[in-house]
Amino acid sequence: MSVKITTLENGLRIATDPMADLQTAAVGVWVDVGARNEDAEQNGISHVLEHMAFKGTERRNALQIAEEIEAVGGHLNAYTSREQTAYFARILKDDLPLAVDILADILQHSTFATEELERERTVIIQEIGQTKDTPDDLVFEYFQQAAYPDQPLGRSILGTEEKVAGFARATLRDYMGSHYRGPGMVLAAAGGVDHDQLVDLATKAFDKLPSDRGHQLSKAQYQGGEHFEERSLEQVHYLMGFEGLAYDDDDFYAAQILATVLGGGMSSRLFQEIRERRGLAYSVFAFSSSYVDSGNFGVYAGTAQGDVEELVPVLCDEINRASQDINDQETSRARAQHKAGIMMGLEAAGARAEHLGRQLHVFGRVISPAELVEEIDKVDAAALRRVATRIIKTPLTVAALGPINKLEAQNVTAGRFR
Repeated sequence: MSVKITTLENGLRIATDPMADLQTAAVGVWVDVGARNEDAEQNGISHVLEHMAFKGTERRNALQIAEEIEAVGGHLNAYTSREQTAYFARILKDDLPLAVDILADILQHSTFATEELERERTVIIQEIGQTKDTPDDLVFEYFQQAAYPDQPLGRSILGTEEKVAGFARATLRDYMGSHYRGPGMVLAAAGGVDHDQLVDLATKAFDKLPSDRGHQLSKAQYQGGEHFEERSLEQVHYLMGFEGLAYDDDDFYAAQILATVLGGGMSSRLFQEIRERRGLAYSVFAFSSSYVDSGNFGVYAGTAQGDVEELVPVLCDEINRASQDINDQETSRARAQHKAGIMMGLEAAGARAEHLGRQLHVFGRVISPAELVEEIDKVDAAALRRVATRIIKTPLTVAALGPINKLEAQNVTAGRFR
């Protein structure tokens, strides 16, 4: 990676990672605004704003935006997470000026036309309904609500039907104006790109961005708890977990590798014990997700109603055992999986651009693949046992959805970790 970074007077950071001989480019804007920036009345507005960005500006209507990018064979997309929103394009390298112009246009001059907003409300409400009909997604929403109750980090990224139906044009415009600021945005590009060209394009195109920070995050307060919902389903969708580690925690990499040892592949402990030996679940895995000041560490399994009584104690046993007897061989295997995943993931221009945007927001700098590998190689079996012990001392969160009448209460499960 030959990364270059420039900061404009308005605070916008520009990062590039040229990839020799590539005829295409990926370029995007990563904004440090997501669902956790919203208060209760604004819940879902970051996601609505992302949808509306491509629906018309002072210079282009929605059709013109689509036609201009597709006329050169490119495409646009976006996503909203709890801490970031991203808007990005894939184009041939000679069409970088057009992509930058469109991105700058939608992020500074969107009009939020009433008729477009009404149509997009319907689309988003359908998206919310789809999530409610997808239990293995919904159980993660329930977990988040139980882990971080009554605070932005615990609310759905999509919001509710009622909130989405109530957002007015002026509300969207005010939210974008107060949260989308130069110092909180990164313009990142990878592939067939030239850094100086991108800086020149951005200086001219992003000339309306305010130069102050504009907003502050409320501190995450992980509490733990439970959210159970009886529903007529074929399976119980079960999720248990603890407070995980923030991005800047010294044990961040160890937590990632611990999740791999526990449930990150076919050789993992959970896969072997839960699926292969006992046949209690088709899908079972562990995860470690981080935020700037907190995180989640947990395991998910989908199991039949009649197997849930056996499943939960076995899950607890495997998590407890990880704090006692993880060995060098499985640690080495998990490190290799993690390193391979990073290297394979960075072979595409889009992934490299996202790497730049996310890391500048999270760490304030771009961590090279070589440094990532070095940090991963520092993690040994003793570190994994120590981190597992540390994590299971935090309050337990349990979420479950389906035929749950045979499921033990959260306090009973919590007692298995004392």
